[in-house]
Amino acid sequence: MSRSKIKSILDHQATDYPASVKGWVRSFRNNQFIALNDGSCQANLQVVIGLETDESIVKRITAGAAIAAHGNIVASLGKGQRVELKADSIEILGDCDGEQYPLQLKNRPSLEYLREIAHLRFRTNTFSAVFRVRHALAFAIHQFFNERGFVYLHTPVITASDAEGAGEMFRVTTLPFDGTPRNEQGAVAFSEDFFGRATNLTVSGQLEAELGAMALGEVYTFGPTFRAENSNTARHLAEFWMIEPEVAFADIHDNMNLAEDFVRYLIRYALEHCTEDLNFLAQRLADEEKNKPQQERSGMGLLEKLTSVAENSFERITYTEAIGILLASPAFKKKKFQYEVKWGIDLQSEHERYLVEKHFGKPVIVRDYPKEIKAFYMRQNEDGKTVAAMDILAPGIGEIVGGSQREERLDKLSQRMEEMHVPHEELYWYLDTRRFGTAPHAGFGLGFERMVQFVTGMGNIRDVIPFPRTPKNAEF
Repeated sequence: MSRSKIKSILDHQATDYPASVKGWVRSFRNNQFIALNDGSCQANLQVVIGLETDESIVKRITAGAAIAAHGNIVASLGKGQRVELKADSIEILGDCDGEQYPLQLKNRPSLEYLREIAHLRFRTNTFSAVFRVRHALAFAIHQFFNERGFVYLHTPVITASDAEGAGEMFRVTTLPFDGTPRNEQGAVAFSEDFFGRATNLTVSGQLEAELGAMALGEVYTFGPTFRAENSNTARHLAEFWMIEPEVAFADIHDNMNLAEDFVRYLIRYALEHCTEDLNFLAQRLADEEKNKPQQERSGMGLLEKLTSVAENSFERITYTEAIGILLASPAFKKKKFQYEVKWGIDLQSEHERYLVEKHFGKPVIVRDYPKEIKAFYMRQNEDGKTVAAMDILAPGIGEIVGGSQREERLDKLSQRMEEMHVPHEELYWYLDTRRFGTAPHAGFGLGFERMVQFVTGMGNIRDVIPFPRTPKNAEF
């Protein structure tokens, strides 16, 4: 008999039919009732074994053990489940040392501890829910762009350019660490390296995606990116995933429209297709909130927050208007902001969250930032002070999307590269797109882990990626 997934059994309305299931034991009580989970859904299937089951088999049924159960699906007489499997036979597929197994229900391990055993944390209710939601969001991303005629472009992971200009990149090399070859000036002789030049892991696929947009019209990337920022916070990862669309013949307003549609589409998809997991995560978050001081509690539950974002248009303001709101805020007047507020600053998370959570009570798109705090490729506005950049700020997390209209004018782009000391010779190919048939275009980047965080309500970004890479941590 072929294996049935637990999700299909629980979704199926019929009873009194034979079935074979395989999964991992979540609990075993009274030497008769097994709570079995196979990862297909949040819920367990109750498996009832006969009292005549061989004692040697019963002793091996422990939390964490992998088993196969064969029998009949029948209506359950007990509370908490509609159906159960009345087992005719049980097969142990993989034993589990109950004394050593760290995920027994009675222990309730903390999220911090579970990061230390990331190879096992998938088996908990919380993380199985998180990663099913992550999967659904990844699928929805491709569906969104495919429905709109975008071309999925694979941009390089290994690159010689620094798209962000921050310099926080991981070096890729085959040169020996001992006896590294040097040139006459004493510098590392990268000409002897594998690629014949200095190369790094990418921080963004944007620049290459722009090249594709200049021929294909609408493209998007979805891949891993890397940043060697020595930051050990709940918001930072050294390895993370980015979605970066680029659209020809689009301006900053088209860009904002696309980004808002995209974010709301993803949230609606999760609400429609991840109901069980989101209900579980919402209850988990509500239980967490109860243990916080009253002043630190969120005024909105997870499902309420997601529904609000999905159903309401985002507020749109300029950076200058945002600074004005912050300067007039009670938080500024009472000196509650940790970081200064004045025109020209890069907005900090506390500023972003004030705008979203306190002032507007909804996601906010901020546009037209000072050019001095933005990248060289952003289109310069006519005021000479700002660029056509935009960020989407979301409740509970701050910036979730960052983008801009790109500078398509060769003279303006060249001048800005000189001002920011970006070598022309290293990006000749990027400049060529402005020489040969330039056109207005725009794009943005959405941090996938930030989106998963927002949808699941998880407080630490390390808990929404299977194996987080952070300073001094590259296990598994």
